[in-house]
Amino acid sequence: MTTSCRSCWRNCAQESDSEIRAIDRMEDRLVPFSADVLKIRELISTIELCHHKAEQRVSNIIAAIAAGETIKGLGTRLPGQRHPAEIVWRNACAALSAWIAGCPSTEVDLSIGTVPASHLLACLGERSPLKEWQVQRVIDKIRCTASMRQSPDDSAEQYVWLLLNEGENEITTCRQCPEHYKEHQDFWLKTVRTIIYDTENGDKAALSLGFVIDMLWPCHWGFVSNLEIVLEAINGRLIAQRPFAACARNISMLPNRRRMKLVSDTLQLFCFGQDLDQEVDADLLVMLGESTEVKKWLAASLDKTIRLQLGPPFCSEILSALALPDWIRQFKQ
Repeated sequence: MTTSCRSCWRNCAQESDSEIRAIDRMEDRLVPFSADVLKIRELISTIELCHHKAEQRVSNIIAAIAAGETIKGLGTRLPGQRHPAEIVWRNACAALSAWIAGCPSTEVDLSIGTVPASHLLACLGERSPLKEWQVQRVIDKIRCTASMRQSPDDSAEQYVWLLLNEGENEITTCRQCPEHYKEHQDFWLKTVRTIIYDTENGDKAALSLGFVIDMLWPCHWGFVSNLEIVLEAINGRLIAQRPFAACARNISMLPNRRRMKLVSDTLQLFCFGQDLDQEVDADLLVMLGESTEVKKWLAASLDKTIRLQLGPPFCSEILSALALPDWIRQFKQ
């Protein structure tokens, strides 16, 4: 018999296992919590290891567990303070908009991360109405997602999914053109029927271009590489030169994977005193300080969240199923 997880596990699990249930029992023995403790647990519930600042955020959470309070979280940025990655997102949109407007790629003197914009724009080849429509969808995705990251009250227009339907409790796929795109239904259909071939965890895989644009998260650690895959596919290069990594997909490529495993092992030692015969971070143990039941509950929650995200079968299965829906498979060449 399976049991649905409490909402605090929403970023790593749908159904509880024995470890999650044990951590939940720890929580039940300790309630009620202070507002500070609840805020720290909420930070754990929002951590995503695929985020380009995941390692820093995990470190902030551990510091908060040690201190028993935190000033971190969405909406805590000072007025006028810019996100360090915002220049990457802004330059990407500016370069793509210039291409749509007819500016030669060689004349766009910008960099997107460490990659010259001219290199990425060259992936697009000659302009066409279909390509321009698809590139505009990429711009919409970047602008909307990046804007939403600025504050919890941001009123930026929502991105309209090409292939995915984001419901309250699940994500499904569209079987017909969303109303928002009806005016260009032929472009929409060509986009979702365009199939990109790459690998997932080393195995051959196929993706709809619509899905890939939907999953092009600017905050992802591999955003620039993913953007290049999208632009090449728009130009008809459908065999990706590298795997497309998004959320749980190809999580083994995570640059800080070894560090997150080290953090997880250290948290387990702090919580349970387990000798895992693994390397641990002595500095993290010093930072956490003297053990308390609340600290152990928070640390155990963070550890379990990290381990589930490093090997998330439920996320991987969902993303694989959505990547190429059955109704599109008939068009696979």
